[in-house]
Amino acid sequence: MKTGILYSGIPSEEELAACPGIPSRERAGRGRTAVIECVQCIPCNPCVTACPFHAISMPGGITGLPVLDEDRCTGCGRCVGVCPGLAITLVDAHEKEFGTVDFPYEYYPFPEKGQVVEAVGRDGRTLCAAEVLQVVQPDKEDGTRVVRVRVPSEFVWQVKSIRRLKRAEV
Repeated sequence: MKTGILYSGIPSEEELAACPGIPSRERAGRGRTAVIECVQCIPCNPCVTACPFHAISMPGGITGLPVLDEDRCTGCGRCVGVCPGLAITLVDAHEKEFGTVDFPYEYYPFPEKGQVVEAVGRDGRTLCAAEVLQVVQPDKEDGTRVVRVRVPSEFVWQVKSIRRLKRAEV
């Protein structure tokens, strides 16, 4: 069975290993940093223009892969909500027991601070329980919200979102 973004919609381990947007574990151990899991060369560059620190570049032009300069990335998160492919998260693995993951979230209802939710991986399967620490509303009405969750450290590189919350019965 073939694997990878073209076959399943989920990047393969080989694709992720070759991805120039993924920071080192050592960098994430120093605090929040972007993780850009963009593995397809498609015309797109909102992350480049959104980064005020010039930590994201596209040396191959607009159809190249985004490259993260992990030394310039401050973890500000401006790139997360602007990615139309929802391919960018922020990770912070500086604590021993727990880490945080910030990710774009476009489903109603939105989670609320303090809520315990199911964190999911790239394939949508539940990985662990997560506490919602923050939900950031973008400056523009048409922007994507960014959710920050606290997860056990062993899941910080695998969590990509949360299980969609059920709507309240009316």
